[in-house]
Amino acid sequence: MYLIDQLKIKVSEKCPTIVFPEGEDERILGAVKRLKDEKILNPIVLGDRQEVEATAKKLNVNLDELNFIDPAEYAEIDELKEALLERRKGKLDDVRATNLLKDVNYFGTMLVYTKKADGLVSGAVHTTGETVKPALQIIKTQEGFKRTSGAFILLKGEEMYIAADCAINIEHDAESLAEVAVITGRTAKAFGMDPKVAMLSFSTLGSASHELVDKVANATVLAKEMDPELVVDGDLQFDAAFVPEVAAKKAPRSEVAGHANVFIFPSLEAGNIGYKLIQRFGGFEAVGPILQGLNAPVNDLSRGCNEDEVYSLAIITAAQSIM
Repeated sequence: MYLIDQLKIKVSEKCPTIVFPEGEDERILGAVKRLKDEKILNPIVLGDRQEVEATAKKLNVNLDELNFIDPAEYAEIDELKEALLERRKGKLDDVRATNLLKDVNYFGTMLVYTKKADGLVSGAVHTTGETVKPALQIIKTQEGFKRTSGAFILLKGEEMYIAADCAINIEHDAESLAEVAVITGRTAKAFGMDPKVAMLSFSTLGSASHELVDKVANATVLAKEMDPELVVDGDLQFDAAFVPEVAAKKAPRSEVAGHANVFIFPSLEAGNIGYKLIQRFGGFEAVGPILQGLNAPVNDLSRGCNEDEVYSLAIITAAQSIM
């Protein structure tokens, strides 16, 4: 993949440290071994020692080369606990903090927060909620953003598109949808795209009348106010956003219609269905979800992922950490 090949070169120059909390999973260890052997990044692998060693033996992987940590044996656990108590001041006591750090996602997130790692990749075994909750509580969102959102980078050869929010927020109001548009535009720029953002709907520029259409149209206005330089338009049907011939008929004066490369879905339901249709029918690799709007990169795999998708998302995460 063109993007991943480009990012590998950039990332390997810095070799950032990425933590993988699911070391017992074969897909994780297989991908991490490739990343280490190719000298792309410096991995930290977490998990129960017996379980991870069993997987490593099966795959003929030397854990010593992957900086393996069993949280139950970690010598600096008190340092992590004090940092967690301070970060969650008034919301945790000593016992609760100790118990949370037995959870590999909380442990890994604290490694990122305390700068012992530059980013985290989880989700091959754990749910999105189990990956996202520690990040929201500890890493927290960037100033100016109230929530995180999930974007997928869709890749096929040199073709590249981004779709959001496909993983986190079940419903959006106009304000939150505008936030997704702005942060996804920034994600696109960070990965070398010239973003043209389509706010998707079942209507094109008011061709249908409904409160759901109004939400998308209002979100478009708000997104332009939040980032006046963002090239964004909506409401747009997908064909009007993507196909120049359709755009010429439905939205001839739009800067985005017919040229969109960033697609903002109006709800999680639409986004999750939409990106999977693009992935499966279109033959694209879907890398993500990338959790946008956090103060440090924490990214969530699909539990149905394969080793190549772990490998790609790890490189994306490492790239985010050096941007």
